[in-house]
Amino acid sequence: MDLTRTDPEAADSVPADPLPADLVLTDLGPDDPRMAADVAPLIRALRPRLSADAFTAFAEEGHAQGLRFTVAYDTATGRALGAATHRVLATSRGRLLFVDDLVTAAGSRGRGIGARLMAELERRGRAEGCTRLELDSGTTNVEAHRFYHAHRLTVAAFHFGRELEPDPGEGRSGTDGGSGTDEGSGRDGDSGTDADSGRDRGPAGR
Repeated sequence: MDLTRTDPEAADSVPADPLPADLVLTDLGPDDPRMAADVAPLIRALRPRLSADAFTAFAEEGHAQGLRFTVAYDTATGRALGAATHRVLATSRGRLLFVDDLVTAAGSRGRGIGARLMAELERRGRAEGCTRLELDSGTTNVEAHRFYHAHRLTVAAFHFGRELEPDPGEGRSGTDGGSGTDEGSGRDGDSGTDADSGRDRGPAGR
């Protein structure tokens, strides 16, 4: 998404879903107890293999690298209804805001939580001097694709990835110094980005 321009006609095509009257967005740090209580269940719904300890380690390391955790709370109930993890990146293409995860609680989809988080991410991107907002979505996650297209995101590139297995020759001389590019690995590089509905529940590699 290009953050330097707006398309009012396209924006108007996105339906205004009813939001909880007391919805607030707040950033949490890795030491906040609400990370384990509220954010971890949302992220682990996307990544069932992520243990509680692994989430804590991820949150600490990610935050140190610039990852931010923005959570949508219904203050009337105290429930976390959605969350976004995001970071500002300096790239050769310019400064961009990258969304690692965007997830809405299963019982709160279709209420505009995802749209509210997206609007906040756009606002923050502009405030940080970013010219683009980018994210990854699994190739089969059609419902999420509809959500992103409705919010004026376009498919601008293919995301390639592969697993990095331990090098059997590590520590020995004569290892291959090639790039290691794998042709035909078939690995999907989805980051776990979610929409208001239809989120694929599996781990990365969808």
